This record gives sequence, structure tokens and C-alpha cells, in this order.
Amino acid sequence: MACAYPTVHALAEQRRGAPRGRVDPARRAAYDVLRAVDEDDAYVNLVLPPLLRDRGIAGRDAAFATELTHGTVRRSGTYDLILDHLAPKGIDAPVRDVLRLGTHQLLGMRVPSHAAISTSVDLVRTAVGHRPAGFVNAVLRKVDRLDEAAWVDRVAPPAEQDPIGRLSVEHAHPRWVVEALRDALAAGPTDGDALDDLAALLSADNEPPRVTLVARPGLADVGELGVAGAEPGHWSPYAVRLTEGGDPAAIDAVRDGRAGVQDEGSQLVALAATSAALDGPDARWLDLCAGPGGKAALTAALAAPRGAHLVANEVAPHRARLVAAAVRRLPDVEVVTHDGRTLELPPFDRVLVDAPCTGLGALRRRPEARWRRRPEDVGELVRLQRALLVRAVELTRPGGVVTYATCSPHLAETRGVVEDVLAGREDVTLLDATAALPQVPDLAGTGPYVQLWPHRHGTDAMFVAQLRRR
Repeated sequence: MACAYPTVHALAEQRRGAPRGRVDPARRAAYDVLRAVDEDDAYVNLVLPPLLRDRGIAGRDAAFATELTHGTVRRSGTYDLILDHLAPKGIDAPVRDVLRLGTHQLLGMRVPSHAAISTSVDLVRTAVGHRPAGFVNAVLRKVDRLDEAAWVDRVAPPAEQDPIGRLSVEHAHPRWVVEALRDALAAGPTDGDALDDLAALLSADNEPPRVTLVARPGLADVGELGVAGAEPGHWSPYAVRLTEGGDPAAIDAVRDGRAGVQDEGSQLVALAATSAALDGPDARWLDLCAGPGGKAALTAALAAPRGAHLVANEVAPHRARLVAAAVRRLPDVEVVTHDGRTLELPPFDRVLVDAPCTGLGALRRRPEARWRRRPEDVGELVRLQRALLVRAVELTRPGGVVTYATCSPHLAETRGVVEDVLAGREDVTLLDATAALPQVPDLAGTGPYVQLWPHRHGTDAMFVAQLRRR
């Protein structure tokens, strides 16, 4: 996708006869990614890195392009309110992306006003044409009259009248997402003011996440990942957090598959799934929704010294290939491609269901997800999650344990799914999942569910529940 899109865009430029080559490569790369997100439903984290490599953008220019792209996409909802306030007659999508980039430089980055505005004018001339250049110049000059806080005061409802609406604009989250996160926080333990806790979570969602690596046990040691600016993870003994950026693929252990890039919350899911106490044998493990393979690789690495065999199932063939690549150095792993709802295999001792979800727990690293998801997506995903969990229980032998996880704290996708599956069943017992993660002390006494949070644990907002088949 990263290679195809610029080619199509370049052809469109040639048809318009627009001048080319007047914009610095970093800003042009950011613009091309925004157009791919808008037109092709692309993902920033998949499109931007190869585009930067293909165009030879590195060092400080690559860092600038990364912050400009991620920051613009992350805050685009709030920027759109400002732009629509200034241009109520409407803005064409390509011009809007130029204005979003310029607005982020003015309000969200320390780019001098003249540089942010003049480069945006050059960008629209190059990418769209001469006609909207004056419009872009005029709108951005108006944006520059106020700072971001003042603009929020102008376009957001007052906090005393509509605190959720205010937080939605201030922290650039759709209102329905803010409401869902508020409800999820309220369902667990809270300290202090609930709105302050919610604001802290939304603020954490807008902070670029630290790159976290996993040293797959038996293949690599955390010492091998100790590059400049690295430090141990908070909770996983296999985690290393990078503090100075850099390309993880430059690390030998990552490049050859002995280590990988994996959020510490995802590592904790694998640790919980492999440490829950069983009744009986512990030799057959299943990852029911294994793509793209990070949890499967860590699970397989933990299985190997215990003599356990892992079956990693993934419904999508291209994602199954990613799983196979992730586990290629690990013994006794079988990758299969099947719909997890109808998978037929002999019973397993452990089953992990890392179910497809809205991804509301990973908004830090997937900036486009908050604007792409809709409330109506939840119902369809819940039906899928429920079916996968039911099948996971059926594939678990008596005495075995199912670990259900989502990268979303939405109550319907988390405890709602678990409680629906438990209702009316006498062959399943809900376990206290916090017991499987004693290294996270603030989880103690909060069970039976585990809910991690970016603002409390520095991880994605992973949910974990565990069930034992009687």
C-alpha cells in the first residue's frame, strides 16, 4: 500500500500539470500518508515507515515527518472543528489535509508561524494546484491568531455545562469513545476525581508511546537489546523500552526473529495465559486468533522449555504468514488457517483468545483508529468475540484454562462478552486473572478481571479474563 499510493498520486499530479519538487520531503511524506489514510483506509504505522525508507528520509527529517503525521492524524477531529469554524462553506479533502498539517505545526509543534504557513502554501500548490493557495494562506493566518487552548475555548462546550464534550474536543477523541472510556474506568477501582482520571487517560492516549521490545526467552536475552537509551520494562521480565527512538530493525536480535517489537501490555497477556494454574496435563496450547503473531511468538517461547506444543490459528491467510514469520525460530509450533469459530481440533490444555476488537486500548499507536471506528462497530464485534470465546471453551479440556483478551477496555467487548458466555453455563468457572500477574501490584484485589491502562501502567489498555473448564 505504501508504494502504490504515491504512484497513483503522482499520476494525478501530472494530469493536473501541478508544479513539483518545491516542498521538503518530510512534509510531502506526511501529506501523502494523510491522503492514504483518507482515501485507502491505510494505517499510519504501516504506511509511513516504508515510505520514509523508500524516499531516503532519515534522522531529524524522519522524526519531524513522524511527529507531523501522527500528531496531525491524532488531533484531526479538533483541528477540523477549528477549520470548519473558519471556513464554514466547506473544504475539499486534499486541501483539508494540507490545512490539518499546517494547523498542527502552528498549534501542536514548535514550528515558526512563517515556516508553517509558507510551507503549507507550497505544499498545496505542489500537491493540489495553484487555486487553493490563497485560501490556505488566509485560513492558516487566522489559525495563528490564537493558541490551541484559546481555540478549544472557542469551539468546545464549557466544561461546567458539558464536561464530556469539553474533554472530547480538548483531547481530540470522539465523544462516544470518551463516554466508553469513562464507563470502563468507573467499572474498576478509582482514586480521586473521576473526570481527572478520565482526562489523564485521554492525555496519555495522545502521548507517542515508547517503543518496547520483547526478548523471546530461549532465543534472546534482554541484555542483547540494551542499546543506547534503553531501560527494562516495568512489568515483563522480557521487556526493554527504548528511550531515544531509533529503528528496532537495526538490532540483530529483532532482525533475525529472536526478539520483536511488542507493547508490554501484550507481553503481560501472554504471561497470564501461560501462568494460570491448571488441573492436569499442560502439553497442548492453542492461540485461537494468532495474527499478526507477537503473542504467539512469546507464548511459543514460553512453551518450549515446558515441552508444550502450540497451535497458532489465524483466519486470514496473509496474517497467518505473518504468524509463521514471527514463530519461525521457535520449535514445536504449528500454524493453521481457519475460522476460529468453527475450528475442529482435539481439546487443549490452554487456549488464548486475543479477540478482534475496536482497538480503543491502543489509540496511542494507532492514531487513525479513534476517527475510523463507529459506535455501531461494537455490536458486530461483540457477536464475533462471543462466538470465539464459546468455541474456545469448547476446545478446552476439563481442567484447562481459557484466557480471553482484548485491546479494548469497552465494557461490551470485555466483561460483557465474558458474562454473556458464562450465563447459563455450569461447565465454566471464572478465575481471578489478577493472580496470574502478581508482578503488577496495583492489580491485587481488583479481580476477577485485569484491566491495564496507559496512564496507570504505561501499556495499551489490555483486558484479560480467565475461565476454567470444569
